[in-house]
Amino acid sequence: MTVVKIENVRVLDPIHQTDAVQTVYIENGKLVAETANVTETIDGQGKWLMPTMVDLCARLREPGQQQHGTLKSEGRAARENGILHVFTPPDSKPIVQDNGALIHGLMEKAMLDGGIYLEVIGAQTQGLQGKQPANMAGLKKGGCTAVSNASAPFADDDVVLRTLEYAAGLGMTVVFYAEEPQIAKDGCVHEGFVASRQGLPTIPAIAETIAIAKYLLMIEATGVRAHFGLLSTGASVDLIKIAKDKGLPVTCDVAMHQLHLTDQLIDGFNSLAHVRPPLRAESDKELLRQGVKSGVIDAICTHHEPLSSSAKLAPFAETQPGITAFDTYVAFGVQLVREGLFSPLEWVEKVTIAPATVANMLERWTAEAGWVLVDPELDWIVNKDNILSQGKNTPLINQVVKGKVLKTFAA
Repeated sequence: MTVVKIENVRVLDPIHQTDAVQTVYIENGKLVAETANVTETIDGQGKWLMPTMVDLCARLREPGQQQHGTLKSEGRAARENGILHVFTPPDSKPIVQDNGALIHGLMEKAMLDGGIYLEVIGAQTQGLQGKQPANMAGLKKGGCTAVSNASAPFADDDVVLRTLEYAAGLGMTVVFYAEEPQIAKDGCVHEGFVASRQGLPTIPAIAETIAIAKYLLMIEATGVRAHFGLLSTGASVDLIKIAKDKGLPVTCDVAMHQLHLTDQLIDGFNSLAHVRPPLRAESDKELLRQGVKSGVIDAICTHHEPLSSSAKLAPFAETQPGITAFDTYVAFGVQLVREGLFSPLEWVEKVTIAPATVANMLERWTAEAGWVLVDPELDWIVNKDNILSQGKNTPLINQVVKGKVLKTFAA
């Protein structure tokens, strides 16, 4: 068995609230006592050692869209970038996440092909058609702990209420990616100056906040545990804070890119910045940062969406939204630390123990997690050769970033 000794490394352990320079020994992904059976020694001077991360929202594209990514390619990209547990929404093509019998096989394939623990969010309605509740009891038996209708609309609000009551009775979490379809319609970018100048159809912030407000009333009526994924507006943070202050069983996350990038990037019809929910205004970015800092926003996710190059070649509004994010996740996190929003340990909490707690898998994550060696000072250029994901679709392409995973230690 391989035993790795890492000397003088800064250990960031959110479970034991440890932030100290130590010499550690790792065997099979676990810290062990000092031993003479060392097979490799690493100089950890200036490096960070943290637990493997939990990602609450990533699309891996398999099954059905292997031209963009596979469980093998995206699993490898996640694992080598320090992410061992990955939650995926139920909107693959074809949709298989409304069938509990198929989900366990998907989880097994993700571990076999990509070396990650895939956590499948089940479909809230049959085929995501928004008309009839999915067989949530079967989904729970198949290994799902949460359901969602992803970005698909509901036929009417009565369907939403019935699915929330069903999920509440089973003790399952409902995940909302809140957007009011009648307001968002055919929009593709934030409603702001850049969109107006370029003549692009918009998704105003109120499309998100109206949906959140409506769903919060339903959550209060049914008592279901709910999670709001991919918040993008400052006003959404206010609504979640009010709900939490009232004691509603709600949690939320934000995509890492929303804490760094704004709608200014779509200038010149830059389709690599086309993502949904869209990149918002600078003021939204700052309020989202404050929301994470204060704890109103529980966790940070990647919102990883790999796409082939052809998916970004049409006119902006016709391109497929999505940003590949596994490879730049740690660099963006290090930037938050460097800018003073978090201490290193605080950032680690937001991408490890916090999302594990949100997902009600803290005990299992603690047992399964490995360790990640990070160089927070390493400068590297984001390019198509060093992005491990099959998708190279990022607005950071050819930019220099600081901070990178050197090695993931996991069973």
